[in-house]
Amino acid sequence: MNHGVLDAKRQESEGWGAKVIDRLSKDLTDSFPEMKGFSSRNLSNMKKFAREWRNTVILQQVVAKLPWRSNIMLLDKFTDFETRLWYAQKTIENGWSSNVLGMMIDSRLIERQGRAVNNFETALPPSDSDMAVQIFKDPYLFDFLGTDMPRREAEVERALTEHIEKFLLELGQGFAFVGRQVHLELGGDDFYLDLLFYHLKLRCYVVIELKACDFEPGFVGQLNMYQNVVNDVLCHPDDKPTIGLLLVKSKNKTVVEYSLASFNNPIGVADWQEQLTRELPEDSKSSLPSIEEIEKELNSKE
Repeated sequence: MNHGVLDAKRQESEGWGAKVIDRLSKDLTDSFPEMKGFSSRNLSNMKKFAREWRNTVILQQVVAKLPWRSNIMLLDKFTDFETRLWYAQKTIENGWSSNVLGMMIDSRLIERQGRAVNNFETALPPSDSDMAVQIFKDPYLFDFLGTDMPRREAEVERALTEHIEKFLLELGQGFAFVGRQVHLELGGDDFYLDLLFYHLKLRCYVVIELKACDFEPGFVGQLNMYQNVVNDVLCHPDDKPTIGLLLVKSKNKTVVEYSLASFNNPIGVADWQEQLTRELPEDSKSSLPSIEEIEKELNSKE
């Protein structure tokens, strides 16, 4: 009796328990000693892979293009099909390695993509607006700067340029770094752009202004002026309008939306954070003890 028939009978009679997989692993390793990849763990992953990716079109057009390690990571990290597929497609689109994919999953990219408050819909043509919305996220994660987070804008800028490779990875595909503290002269006065990038897909400059404080409406006017100067002085005739991105420590969404309403230049506003935190669901908050209750409990044990 050949191995295929034997394995099928074992699966039918015993199911896919650990003992069957261990035995199958040994049989395959003994039968094909020159081949690798028949460990019990790998066979379990193969079984899971076959069970989860049943759509032939997706299997051929997306999953088959991913390294095995990336596929296993997606299967281990997610039970939701749509989330798993989204990360698989982004991996192919951006050419992420398995390590980078892991970083993107840990940073919860899917929850941040396209979340920046902006006026792109009114300031850009529909095709560019849709792309710009997806390119900019909220919040931006600067955890690669370490625990000693800079407190002033100049310190943040310097730290970001020192880690420009990781910063570009956080910004996303298509950003090319132009410079920091880019000098502009306007009416005899000197101005300096915090960070200037060029986006290869959008075909436009991107001015990034950093603020180590909460959002203030006046920030938008300053950024808008910088965009006007870049459009006039730096842009090639074929370039599209410069996009502004204002990164702040926190913001009131309603205030931001009203602040952007009167500007024609495309501007996005997002938070920057040292680490991502999840807010507790409302039904969980009520079940947790308050600070007062914790202190009372601690005092009662002294």
